[in-house]
Amino acid sequence: MQNKWGQLTAIDLFECREDVLKDKKKLEEFCLELCGEIGMKPFGRPMVERFGDGELEGNSALQFIETSSISVHCDEVDKRVFVDIFSCKEFDAKKARKFVKKFFDGKRMKSRTMMRG
Repeated sequence: MQNKWGQLTAIDLFECREDVLKDKKKLEEFCLELCGEIGMKPFGRPMVERFGDGELEGNSALQFIETSSISVHCDEVDKRVFVDIFSCKEFDAKKARKFVKKFFDGKRMKSRTMMRG
């Protein structure tokens, strides 16, 4: 059997602060601070873009890390954020969940962690 390639943690957070979901600078800050929190080295600056139409319009962010990437998708209508962390270097998923919940001030969370490969 081949070795595992990496770890994926998917976090769905509900009842978040709408002002944070809408703030592109805050999302940049989130990406960089999350990297520090889980011991990942950012590769370049976070990319944050607003796109979509109607209820699907919102901010998304992508932070490359030396061992893969972090993606963030914000739903302002229902005040939700979806964060995916994938890395071929293991990280503390519990620490990541705690940081995400605190940063977006979310009230409810669903999360899954799995090994890839």
